Amino acid sequence: MPKAVIVATGLYTPPFSVSNTELVEAFNTYVERFNAAHAEAIAAGEITALAPSSPEFIEKASGIKARYVMNKTGIVDPEVMRPILPERPNEEISILAEMAVEAARQAIERWGKPASEIGAVICAASNMQRAYPAMAIEVQQALGIDGFAFDMNVACSSATFGIKTAADFIATGSAKAVLMVNPEICSGHLNFTDRDSHFIFGDVATAVILEDESQASGGWEILGTRLKTQFSNNIRNNFGFLNRTAPEGIGAKDKLFVQEGRKVFREVVPMVSEMIVEHAGDIGVEPTGLKRLWLHQANINMNEMIGRKVLGRDPQPGENVIILDTYANTSSAGSIIAFHTASDDFAPGETGLICSFGAGYSAGTVFVRKR
Repeated sequence: MPKAVIVATGLYTPPFSVSNTELVEAFNTYVERFNAAHAEAIAAGEITALAPSSPEFIEKASGIKARYVMNKTGIVDPEVMRPILPERPNEEISILAEMAVEAARQAIERWGKPASEIGAVICAASNMQRAYPAMAIEVQQALGIDGFAFDMNVACSSATFGIKTAADFIATGSAKAVLMVNPEICSGHLNFTDRDSHFIFGDVATAVILEDESQASGGWEILGTRLKTQFSNNIRNNFGFLNRTAPEGIGAKDKLFVQEGRKVFREVVPMVSEMIVEHAGDIGVEPTGLKRLWLHQANINMNEMIGRKVLGRDPQPGENVIILDTYANTSSAGSIIAFHTASDDFAPGETGLICSFGAGYSAGTVFVRKR
């Protein structure tokens, strides 16, 4: 049975960065205006006054210092508090597909082979900007790829689920090479008026190419993949096509990202840590021998705790890659950004772990070894 190899990755970084200071300035102005406009109701106890935030609070709670976005002006405007991304005509490539294509082209260039040798495209992300046609098919068309393409959504775990799916296509002979893209405009589903979450997400796109090892040069051997899901309402987004059938709920807070952060931390950290250790044992990999962890970039405190549980000690600098300080949480793309930016120094035979986790709950592990 053919085996898949990860042969190239790509990264598209949006042109605008928003610092915590900029984000807080807009948020606190919004809070002041809201409280002033609702002063009587607040005094009467009918509604609760909003509390201001600070850059220090954000960094301590998350490790995030800044984030990249596709539109900055709307986000930092207290009268708007959302990105402004005008609709495009159907004849023009959609913004999500455009981001994916940029990341894919970088991966294809690093691969060194023509896009025509790719047989399948998977768009694996936490949000698609439309129901159909599939974003992946638009990406396929833009790159001139034959074969087939489809979208998949497993929230923040979409990339590892996509890698597993791509590897299975190669193993069964359905394709000799597969492109997986992870375009994320997370700012579009973020409530910038919510103190507990307005700082969490950023925008980005990543790409991964997997190829049949019989024709691949270099790259990363996949030692094992494992997927896990467990239903939870603690991370949720109720936006969907049926919203119009219940107009009273349109615009409600639950139509954007909502979470019970403390519950997520308590439940996801042990689930993911145990999954990693068990998977490593099953495939004969010693966790303490891993050179590097490329984890989902949700929260620095969460990643540090998972790193300690997996390695059995505090990770040394460079062992547990952190990119969320500048990119924030980029959902499905986070672990791939970490892998893309911190893997070139591996020698043949050295091993690492790509791991993602998030809403669902969902989690995926991909152990790799440099060829």
